[in-house]
Amino acid sequence: MGRGLTLEGLDEDVAQRRRGAPRTVGVVWGLLILNTLGSAGAQTIIPLPRSLIQMVTMGSLVSAFALALVVNLRLRIRPSAYLVLLTLLLVLSVISSANLESGAGALFRCARLALFVGTLWLLSRWWDGGETFVRHHIRMYFAVLVSVAAGLAVSPGAAMPDLYGGRLVGALWPLTPPQIGQYAAVITGLAALLLLGRRTTGASAAAVIVPSLVLLALTHTRTATLGLIIGLALAIGSLVLTSAAARRFFGWAVLCATAAAVGLSSLLEAWFLRGQSQENFSNLTGRAKVWDALLAAPRTTTEQLFGRGLGDKSFGGLPIDNSWLAVYNEQGLTGVGLVAAFVLVLGGVALLRPPSLSRACAIFLISYCAIASYTEAGLGDASPYLLHLTVAASLLAAPAAAAPLPTPEAIQRTEGT
Repeated sequence: MGRGLTLEGLDEDVAQRRRGAPRTVGVVWGLLILNTLGSAGAQTIIPLPRSLIQMVTMGSLVSAFALALVVNLRLRIRPSAYLVLLTLLLVLSVISSANLESGAGALFRCARLALFVGTLWLLSRWWDGGETFVRHHIRMYFAVLVSVAAGLAVSPGAAMPDLYGGRLVGALWPLTPPQIGQYAAVITGLAALLLLGRRTTGASAAAVIVPSLVLLALTHTRTATLGLIIGLALAIGSLVLTSAAARRFFGWAVLCATAAAVGLSSLLEAWFLRGQSQENFSNLTGRAKVWDALLAAPRTTTEQLFGRGLGDKSFGGLPIDNSWLAVYNEQGLTGVGLVAAFVLVLGGVALLRPPSLSRACAIFLISYCAIASYTEAGLGDASPYLLHLTVAASLLAAPAAAAPLPTPEAIQRTEGT
């Protein structure tokens, strides 16, 4: 009887650490990923009204926050400089959106960002430097890629339309080639690192890596490909001094890359150019013109410092496709400083950590986001890139010290009461 009372009185956090994060955390993470899939993209096989897609994505975010609150009713959180800076970015977004220069939708986007950041705070309780969130990340994005592959199998024409130059898109859910390429590259890199760290089997890793690489190749997404290559090189490089497997993998990768560069140079160049002219390629497919126009647009001092409020990451009706310029346009130079701060904080912490698999995965995710930020927007609002960086933050969190078990004297005192 007394022993039973003692077990019930064990510290809840100790019990949670022994069991690991509850399964609900994985569900919450999946709902956050669903929310960031977006509502604009290719034409699907079965036309989906944008209002319906937005209802699903916003409903998933509200559900994620509610579930995270249920599973963490005592509001226990882990201190995190990354989340503090992200919260400051949220406050700045509200301030810059308050004048409604970007329309009433700006405040709606602020509310979405608030739920998003709040959910991340609630999940921070389970950040312990382990690979729990890495595995959730791989599973959820692999499920998204399965839907892409299913759409390709059902209707190849809809999945590789002429409108996108024959590049792979989402035929069941409206996903663009850059989105699919991003998801494929990220889970490929993470699965490869788990395999190097002997945290998964070769068969399991191959089941993720091989189809993901095929889908990545079909998207012809250069940013995702470069992010995968450079991010993996940096991550594996951080392990070469302590891991023989990493040294072997790095050596073979260099050898294969050299052979491919020599023997398949013409094919690689054709894939990389995607049929574009050298002028269009150097122009970054028209992105540079939008960037020049954005920078040349007149702005007041307030707009320069605080931006014009959260928008749809476009300028003059064209996508900005650059995280730093999108943040400058919507949250001003102050927002750029906050985004640079949390990226640099994560990078600095990763460099100061001793070599480990968690550190390598974090380096991969941080470097991938830094590379992609040049041609993709997302670092200043709820997006997959913030989820990637959140996984990196969870990997860099110091393991929480377990509370000591009750001593026999404490058990006797408990029984006596």
